[in-house]
Amino acid sequence: MTSQPLDRKRCLSCKRWGGRRRPGSEPSSVEYDENDDKGPCIEGPWHGSLRGPRNACGQWVMWAELEAAEPAP
Repeated sequence: MTSQPLDRKRCLSCKRWGGRRRPGSEPSSVEYDENDDKGPCIEGPWHGSLRGPRNACGQWVMWAELEAAEPAP
């Protein structure tokens, strides 16, 4: 598994990304399989197109699974 930090605000950590992923073992990160790293944009500006984990757009919204995994302040 490969990991990417949340602060990059890429498709991988966006709620609109439909690829396979899971919250990372490190806080504020996402893990994914770099051999299966494409997923469709769902109701975002790239709706229907396959996006990779490093793609970005100006309408990023944090994936709900990451909000639940964030430590309380």
